[in-house]
Amino acid sequence: MKKFIGVILSSVVAVILFSSCTTNPVTGRKELTGLVSPQQELQLGIQSFDQMKQQVPIDHDPADNAMVERVGKRLAAVTSKDMPDAKWEFVAFDSPEANAFCLAGGKVGVYKGIQPICKDDSGLATVFGHEIAHAVSHHGAERISQSELLQGFGQFLGEATQNAKPITQTAVSAIYGLGGQLGYVLPHSRKQESEADHIGLVYMARAGYDPHAAVEFWQRFAAYNQQHGGSRVPSLLSDHPVDAKRIQQLQTWLPEAEQQYRAGGGSSFTPTGRPAAPGSEIIGQPNR
Repeated sequence: MKKFIGVILSSVVAVILFSSCTTNPVTGRKELTGLVSPQQELQLGIQSFDQMKQQVPIDHDPADNAMVERVGKRLAAVTSKDMPDAKWEFVAFDSPEANAFCLAGGKVGVYKGIQPICKDDSGLATVFGHEIAHAVSHHGAERISQSELLQGFGQFLGEATQNAKPITQTAVSAIYGLGGQLGYVLPHSRKQESEADHIGLVYMARAGYDPHAAVEFWQRFAAYNQQHGGSRVPSLLSDHPVDAKRIQQLQTWLPEAEQQYRAGGGSSFTPTGRPAAPGSEIIGQPNR
């Protein structure tokens, strides 16, 4: 039985890896997105964002909106080549949730609850870079495609065992469901989050924000998680990397991001992320 399930799961992974693949424009990774067309993905993004603006109150705080627009424009400027059809829109929502998102088409939302953790432009650039990286990488379309494939194989497996004993059918279904989640879905979700961290770090550096600020943001976010009990799920059952691993990975990517930061003229920006006045002296590391 275990061997049989293993063959099925291996077949699923093989199809996911080699069917309907596209290429990530930043990393070159092959992605299964072909079951969701670009037009469908774009339409889903626009519809979802319109619903969000109707259902969640908009944050009218002038300072919040100014920072969102300021950081959003700079991130959009360095990522537009990877999302050439994006209709960029950055909206601050008046919600205590510490979260943000970016939908297909360049629709970016940030909740007021994450602003204190961001602290400044560089912190928000970390968040925006990560979320935009998800959209650029078509992670949403990839997850929908994977879900449909797994569901299809589950139906196939059910038909293949329909004449077996009920206890066998139940066991096969349970093993397939659990094995699919623990063996593929959750690990791949964690890989997507790490990929978004990596690409987002590069994007914020290209936009002139010191990449070291990303490490500092995630350290603050880890402290927030500990305070609010958000990091108690075992890593095996989590769809995100644990905070400590996430921070460690970012530190290993810093040399690459630092090169992008210097190439993008990062030294010409002040610690808040605004352009420095001509002739002004910047004390310490900018954007830290």
